[in-house]
Amino acid sequence: MQLSVFSVLDGFPPEVDFAGRNRYSELLSIADAADRSGLASVWVAEHHFLASGTCPAPPVLLASIGARTRRIRLGSLVSVLPFHSAIDIAEQYALLDQLVGGRLNFGVGSGYIPAEFEGFGVDPAEKRARFDRSLETILAAFRGEEVRGEGPTARPVRLNVLPRQQPSPPIWVAAQRREALPYVARKGFSLALIPYATVRDLPELAAEIREYRAELPAGRKATVSAAVHLYAGPAPDRARAALQRYLDSRLATQSVFFQQKVAANPRHATVDGLEESGLAMIGSLNEVEDQVDALSETGVDELLGMFDFGGLALSDSIGSVRRLAVRVH
Repeated sequence: MQLSVFSVLDGFPPEVDFAGRNRYSELLSIADAADRSGLASVWVAEHHFLASGTCPAPPVLLASIGARTRRIRLGSLVSVLPFHSAIDIAEQYALLDQLVGGRLNFGVGSGYIPAEFEGFGVDPAEKRARFDRSLETILAAFRGEEVRGEGPTARPVRLNVLPRQQPSPPIWVAAQRREALPYVARKGFSLALIPYATVRDLPELAAEIREYRAELPAGRKATVSAAVHLYAGPAPDRARAALQRYLDSRLATQSVFFQQKVAANPRHATVDGLEESGLAMIGSLNEVEDQVDALSETGVDELLGMFDFGGLALSDSIGSVRRLAVRVH
């Protein structure tokens, strides 16, 4: 199982003093440590309008990370397709793949936070259709085919910059509804999961992964990537406090799938509950290693380590990256 970094760049909780800290420079430092330590990828989320996620433009941040790293792959998790012009997205990520030397992992999704749909004026009932149309257009544009925008006067165009990876960078689709898994699999796309927000425990995660793999086209190889909060070091109580702040912030932003899970069982909104279910990994290096082994047995190919959350100190995040890099691959 590969180890990577995934950050939603959640804003610092207002009740904690973080004067002088900068989320973007901190993530650049974490990415640099991950690159030097041999991790597989750095992924960043796209979010808008709320402090629970402060990267509205992943290509900008990934270009900055790419300029200071050499080998690590760089991923969007996700580009929220219903919010944007498909041609704009194709151009931006094609250029990004050129700038970072063909290291782009292109993760896409349809969105799930009500405030973001309201801010863009997008009807959530239309998100699936908008997602499907947009992804079809983006992939055709990446291949150098003629595509057309959605406006009534739009004319056919071809990108003047194509991604270095052809016919496209590798594609991940984020799925938070179990019924979406067959769709992702039949298209042959890799799968991104956020287990803390969607499943009860590791056995349910393993069942979802089996369902997904059963629907893949014959001979198709695809990656299952799963995001988990990680801390391996000498101060687990500090990490648990930070994780509780993070979970509270996700509920406050009306993160739909997490809210539904917590409504069914409020214990899922607690650090103790997540740790008991195997969906958060906090402890000494040896303890976390055992938890990582248990996750690997579910069929996950890539552990997306959420190392920075809830205002956890940068030294704690980087320390976990470096410790786990030596022991987990």
